[in-house]
Amino acid sequence: MNWDWGVVSDFMPLFWDGVIVTVQALVFGSLIAFALGLVWAIAQRSERKLVRWPVTVLTEFIRNTPLLVQLFFLFYVVPEWGPSMSPLMTGIIGLGLHYSTYTAEVYRAGIDGVPEGQWEAATALSLPKVRTWTAVILPQAIRRVIPALGNYVVAMLKDSPMIAVIGAYEMLGEASAFSNATFTIEAYTVVGIAFILIAYPASLLLRVLERRLVK
Repeated sequence: MNWDWGVVSDFMPLFWDGVIVTVQALVFGSLIAFALGLVWAIAQRSERKLVRWPVTVLTEFIRNTPLLVQLFFLFYVVPEWGPSMSPLMTGIIGLGLHYSTYTAEVYRAGIDGVPEGQWEAATALSLPKVRTWTAVILPQAIRRVIPALGNYVVAMLKDSPMIAVIGAYEMLGEASAFSNATFTIEAYTVVGIAFILIAYPASLLLRVLERRLVK
């Protein structure tokens, strides 16, 4: 099959539509994953079992079930109990919720890595728990885990095509629809190159960031 630049030209408007959806899903999904993951991590360290156990069970359940199943559940089952959401909003929440269980483990490792003396010093100074977390523990813990959190952003980028199954056509979804309609493969190639051009520089940037933070 010969490469046809005319096909690429026809696909580009759809490609940019897909890029916008991909970026929205990635940015807002990451924000949800980072914020909710921190909530999970702190809740799992709670002294109250009524807080710690349900959160542990929930995060383990989400982490050990496929993202695709979760997307179908959010899009087709949840609306039976409450208001429905758009495909893109469902995809954002699904990605954010799924990856929040992984970022929670990253935060947990960072929190556990804070020297015990820091906790003891905060206790000796009679700092309130909220102050201890916000001024002493979290600034140190988050600095340690930024590179690992960045790795999950790249992983979320690679998982973003899954949201196409519920109708949120990102780059690969647009390419698939276009290729099925035109019986061509150029669109798949363009999207594959786009993923490489986005993910590889991001990976290099994360390596540089990791080296700077380790020093």
